[in-house]
Amino acid sequence: MHKSETRTIAPATTLRGEIVVPGDKSISHRAIMFASLAKGKSRVRGLLRGEDCLATLRAFQAMGVEVTESGDNELIIQGRGLDGLLEPTDVIDCGNSGTTMRLMSGILAAQPFFSILTGDQYLRKRPMGRVINPLTEMGAKILGRDVGRKAPLAIDGGGLTPLEYSSPVASAQVKSALLLAGMQIEGTTTVYEPHLSRDHSERMLRYFGAEVESFAGGARVTGRVVLEGREVDVPGDISSAAFFLVAGLIVPDAELLLKNVGVNPTRSGIIDILQQMGGSIELLNPRELSGEPVADLLVKSSPLRGIEIGAELVPRAIDEFPVVSVAAAFAEGVTTIADAKELRVKETDRIAAMCDTLGRLGAQIEPLADGMRITGGRPLSGAAVNSFGDHRIAMSLGVAALRAETEVVIEDTACTATSFPNFWELLNRLRP
Repeated sequence: MHKSETRTIAPATTLRGEIVVPGDKSISHRAIMFASLAKGKSRVRGLLRGEDCLATLRAFQAMGVEVTESGDNELIIQGRGLDGLLEPTDVIDCGNSGTTMRLMSGILAAQPFFSILTGDQYLRKRPMGRVINPLTEMGAKILGRDVGRKAPLAIDGGGLTPLEYSSPVASAQVKSALLLAGMQIEGTTTVYEPHLSRDHSERMLRYFGAEVESFAGGARVTGRVVLEGREVDVPGDISSAAFFLVAGLIVPDAELLLKNVGVNPTRSGIIDILQQMGGSIELLNPRELSGEPVADLLVKSSPLRGIEIGAELVPRAIDEFPVVSVAAAFAEGVTTIADAKELRVKETDRIAAMCDTLGRLGAQIEPLADGMRITGGRPLSGAAVNSFGDHRIAMSLGVAALRAETEVVIEDTACTATSFPNFWELLNRLRP
């Protein structure tokens, strides 16, 4: 678990500069997983070296996958194929990473061996039933705490059959876990979802040679198609870029260029939300990297206005709502976030956490059962606030502090290493 750490953030007069945000966390996880399951060698460049992705890397090394460093932030992964993973000799520790645990559950459920997945104190509280239940329908044998709903999870793999599953939630982790299980067995597995969730798994599986079909209501995979090792370039993470997009909009006279950011339409809800609020964000030099759309983002200070955010946008921006609530605190009028009860089961209850912390700074913010209502335009004052050990809460508070009237003290900030190890350094570099 990360050590405790406290930071004091002073207000910013302006922000200027050009930055490269770390590699996309979701794509980094999948690059490691799919390269490990592929036949032959893969080169992965730009991988996020955060704690979550390193947990995934260690998990596959524990199952016999050889990984070597090559040059500047490049990994060479020697894949073992769909049938080549070895039974781990110890418990696999997923750290704080829900993606690692949920996607690994799908992979390991189809492997003919025994494995145990655990994680830190926060991950062991998070719900796993949404993945375990449909895997059990496929024939998986998985035991866990709280009647199979919480980690540690003990998986006695193999013996799965294909499934047609209608997911009650739009969750890329649920969809990916089932596609990864289905990919390893004979037949076709189909997942339907109520709204489109991020599609990184489908894109990258196709890139590695899998037979994956995406359609309006979900995705399906044909099992036992061999994956081939590939070269993968990981784009910058739009969830990490989001903090600098909001900072660039709310700090006076700011102008920032964010280079090489992934703008996958299933993830770019944050851009749509901020543009609807009146934010000046331009997409420059659009291109494609390893099957993913990428662009440079130019953001400039803008007066923002409150908007209503509902079910269509939520799955495309689910990780960005802590920092969206910061933007809303500086917008004219009321911003309502609804249909987002998923926020209550993230690394912490992000609805409660943002209402508590922004409220302490003087924002007018109230929790709803499935979201928040923020009345913008009230000045924020300095105070001591706690991140609750949640990396996105910590970074969102860092952005809010840039526009507070006096210094903000943020407790428990080491958690940012989960997804953005050099966040505080970059934030300081952009000050004049």
